[in-house]
Amino acid sequence: MSKNKITFDEFYSEQYGERWESLRSAMLSEEEDKTSPEGLLSPYYMDRASIEIASKLPITPGDTVLDMCAAPGGKTIVLLTRLCGKGKLVSNDRSPDRRERMRRAINETLPENIRAISTITGHDASKWGLYEKDMYDAILLDAPCSSERHVINSAEHYSIWSPSRPKRLQALQYSMFASAMLALKKGGYLLYSTCSINKGEDEEIVKRFMHKHPGEAEEAELLLEYGEKMEYGMIVLPDKAKGRGPMYGVLLKKL
Repeated sequence: MSKNKITFDEFYSEQYGERWESLRSAMLSEEEDKTSPEGLLSPYYMDRASIEIASKLPITPGDTVLDMCAAPGGKTIVLLTRLCGKGKLVSNDRSPDRRERMRRAINETLPENIRAISTITGHDASKWGLYEKDMYDAILLDAPCSSERHVINSAEHYSIWSPSRPKRLQALQYSMFASAMLALKKGGYLLYSTCSINKGEDEEIVKRFMHKHPGEAEEAELLLEYGEKMEYGMIVLPDKAKGRGPMYGVLLKKL
């Protein structure tokens, strides 16, 4: 276990230098800044940064929207409230258990006229663009990630962590990102987000796509409260954001 602990700390201290200690301490705190989106039938508590990121996807009632990795459902709930019962929202997750949890959350928090436009699916997000090309006005890809705040607070997950995990996740994240761009209409917006502090899972995914597909997308303005600007996008880190996050986000417009 001590070897894994050193590996974890060395991995992230290499990225954050002297700041790693304060960031580590903030993530170990159990007091995350949580609240519930407004206007729900019953509260659904989320990190404020998660609510904020879902509110930044440019959508209007009537749009066709995809929440590519939607469970457990908090961001989908935010998107549904913004669509006001008009248009279509596809909320996707491969796990049957997580889909059922999401379905319950939607049913318990939203009136029927708002949730009626939601379709829950269980497809492979990394292959989505092969089957529904140029279909969506806007896509939220809140990608599976290292979730370091969860890892560092779980003795079990912390003990088995290794650098191979983020490496595997980066491959999955990139395939989902590229798939999302295929599924997006020209002029549409992709909001890519993670709750990871690993730059390799955040802006490096975007940089890789932009390098391999020049001229296919451009970064659009995304402003997050407490967000720290990166080469692409912004990141909210709990040591400087009153406990919020981590939350990385970047907004791209398909050309």
